[in-house]
Amino acid sequence: MTLPLHFSPEVAAARDKGQPIVALESTIITHGMPWPQNVETAREVEDVIRENGAVPATIAVLDGRLHIGLTNDELEALGQAQNVAKLSRADMAVCIATGGTGATTVAATMIAAHLAGIRVFATGGIGGVHRGAEQSFDISADLRELAKTPITVVAAGAKAILDLPKTLEVLETLGVPVIAYGQKNFPAFWSRDSGLPAPLSLGDPEAIAKASDVRATLGLEGGQLVANPIPVEAEISADVINPVIEEALAAAAAESVAAKSVTPYLLDRIFHATDGASLTANIALVKNNARLAARIAGEMSA
Repeated sequence: MTLPLHFSPEVAAARDKGQPIVALESTIITHGMPWPQNVETAREVEDVIRENGAVPATIAVLDGRLHIGLTNDELEALGQAQNVAKLSRADMAVCIATGGTGATTVAATMIAAHLAGIRVFATGGIGGVHRGAEQSFDISADLRELAKTPITVVAAGAKAILDLPKTLEVLETLGVPVIAYGQKNFPAFWSRDSGLPAPLSLGDPEAIAKASDVRATLGLEGGQLVANPIPVEAEISADVINPVIEEALAAAAAESVAAKSVTPYLLDRIFHATDGASLTANIALVKNNARLAARIAGEMSA
């Protein structure tokens, strides 16, 4: 079979010219924000990448075709689409084979980016080990994907709703480099500091790009996670957000929310409990990650 990749005109031109490209996921559009804010934010994030010298490639499956980059019309349509599948490694192929439409998670975006020859991906926060995983076994496919697929993922750490110590332990077991950017501690999504030391720390995009190159030269499979702390002015401190997270987790348990529904449920609950402050912070950190990812992609191209 021929790979069902469909490049947007902008991404196709960037590939021909050898320009740096940064992949973006699409679940933040379909499952993370309401319309029209989802589309507005997606366009703003793409513009941040362009302003920092790279080309954005938002990834999604539309009518059975794996799109690497979306046009304005495609982005608008996806932002308003109903019943869009949330795709990871397990269900991506079925969605394509059946002509479906789906938004890519971190894991699925990594797979698609690698197929398209893109080496850097910017997101909000990765998935990880959910709290209570010792009973539920709820561990995101993002972690194993980081161990398999050679993509540099720039995120504000793992989502703060997760069990961060266990997430770091699993990443260590899988041999994934976890690199805090510009600080020694691992960030906690809405907060700059989780209180947990990061395994590695680097302070400039060139060093991060070189680390990726050396990893490939050594024949080590998998990618690397760059944990980029949220900007100071956008941070929600841990003492403010943690009680809200605990309440949301308790509500999810009481309502027996499970599997792929957990994260959207928790984020929506936290959004309302913080009067929208969590979403404002989320947008700020995604843009911050896009900015750094573009700079890393530029160094890789150079």
